[in-house]
Amino acid sequence: MTLPSGMVHAVYQDTGVPAYQGNPLIEALPPFLERKQLKAGLGGNIELRPSDIYLDGQTRVHIISQLLDGFFQPLARHIELESKISIMLRQGYVGRNLATGDLSAHLQNGYERIKSGDLKAFRFEHVESTAKSLAFIGCSGSGKTSSLNRILATYPRLIHHPEHNFTQIVFLKIDCPHDGSLKSLCHNFFREIDSILATNYVRRYGEKRHGVETMIALMSQLANTYAIGLLVIDEIQHLSVRASGGAEKMLNFFVTLVNEISVPVVMVGTPKARPVFETDLRSARRGAGFGSILWEPLSQPAAEENVLRTEWGAFTQKLWKYQWLTKASDTVPDELRVLWFDLSQGIMDVVIKLFVLSQIRAVVTGTERITPNIMNAVYRDELKPIHPMMEALRSGDPSKIARYSDLTIPDVDKKILELSNLLESSKDQIRKSFQYGGNDQAIRMHNMLVDMGYESDLLEPLIQRAFEEHADLQLKDLMPIILNWYQSSEQSPPVKRKQKTKSIKVKEWHTLDSDDLRFMHSQAANEEQMLGAAKQSGLVFNTVQWLGSGE
Repeated sequence: MTLPSGMVHAVYQDTGVPAYQGNPLIEALPPFLERKQLKAGLGGNIELRPSDIYLDGQTRVHIISQLLDGFFQPLARHIELESKISIMLRQGYVGRNLATGDLSAHLQNGYERIKSGDLKAFRFEHVESTAKSLAFIGCSGSGKTSSLNRILATYPRLIHHPEHNFTQIVFLKIDCPHDGSLKSLCHNFFREIDSILATNYVRRYGEKRHGVETMIALMSQLANTYAIGLLVIDEIQHLSVRASGGAEKMLNFFVTLVNEISVPVVMVGTPKARPVFETDLRSARRGAGFGSILWEPLSQPAAEENVLRTEWGAFTQKLWKYQWLTKASDTVPDELRVLWFDLSQGIMDVVIKLFVLSQIRAVVTGTERITPNIMNAVYRDELKPIHPMMEALRSGDPSKIARYSDLTIPDVDKKILELSNLLESSKDQIRKSFQYGGNDQAIRMHNMLVDMGYESDLLEPLIQRAFEEHADLQLKDLMPIILNWYQSSEQSPPVKRKQKTKSIKVKEWHTLDSDDLRFMHSQAANEEQMLGAAKQSGLVFNTVQWLGSGE
């Protein structure tokens, strides 16, 4: 029998925890992961092949772009989040044992609620809830949703128990409606179940003229019908936009889910959701039922700290390895790492997008390495929408930061497309610039001949020869000479001439090697910066130190 997508057959394993023993809903879950296994399971799966560095620019742009969704570096905060979710999921099943009849008691209570229309109604008073709730708060771009998705992906979504003829939904993740209405939330709930089980609950329940109380009772009953282990409600800050009391009613519903229906709930949102949990004491207490997690941006290491032993250092060092640039350095230069933090303020999504766009720009410009100048230019030109938020974070003023608690990241896919189109339109020009040593007249001659239909591998050596032997002639005089050679070359290819050493124009100095003085000059804003770069590279002889040594 072919199982639906995401469903597995139940395989029961003893967990070693007495409270979990004999509970099929828990023993069918994957075993607890050790720290190393968890890091391997959460980590990204981007393949870095050394040969890809030498692919053409367009191909590398596509490879670099996969970092936006594919890169993930597990940190201590992810280990803590996984541990809490693991405990919440299993503890929530303790009071809903499929083998002992506890789950049937919950279903009977749910039926009573639907029949009476009272969410407080019950048939079996002894049924105890073991579920917990968790408030998970962090600014946009801190990695909340992506981290949750990766953690949940370590579990099967659906488990079929043939012995009990039962289908278990391990987790259900829905988005909070923008209007903050309970009906919209119920519709999202029914719609998500329909999408994974191919059912029609939206039509059966959502399109009927049921009142909110009845829809909540139906939603609660489905949560036990399929033994939903964890309900994740994302974008919880949207509740705060409703001034009619809808947010408070919805929070009361969450309390009902946790207390009386035994479904653990994780509420995910930005700092704008904080007031939602403080609307009344009971809601605030339930929001911290299993504690609350507040994800701040990565912090800047102190001057005396070993940067590589900090989360910021570990994150950037791992990300730095994923470069497809021919002149990339092995380690992050200290100056660049400081700038990187200043521009991103430790928000992981901004850190990654800044890195990706800088790398693509390095390909487009031919610099082939990430420099402070490139990163500054990307921040200035491509990330303008986040400048106010970054300024607020730099100020450290809570009142200013509160204004931008929902950080909006610009459409990076559009930026990548623009850079990709720029690369496509200019790659021939870049190639010709290297071929002709930056000789604009030679490039112009090449383009003219191509437009006339003479595109061929013969053009480059013929044009170079013409400019070497007849440097004093104008383009109109060189044209017939080159065409004459071209026609002759089709009969017998010219003997390759020894090329003169190409001179590099100032505007091309940024493409030279990092230890080249001309490259350093191209990156320096003034003589003082140029001298500092030369000293740092060991190119300036320290006479004071030499005289002091007495030699």
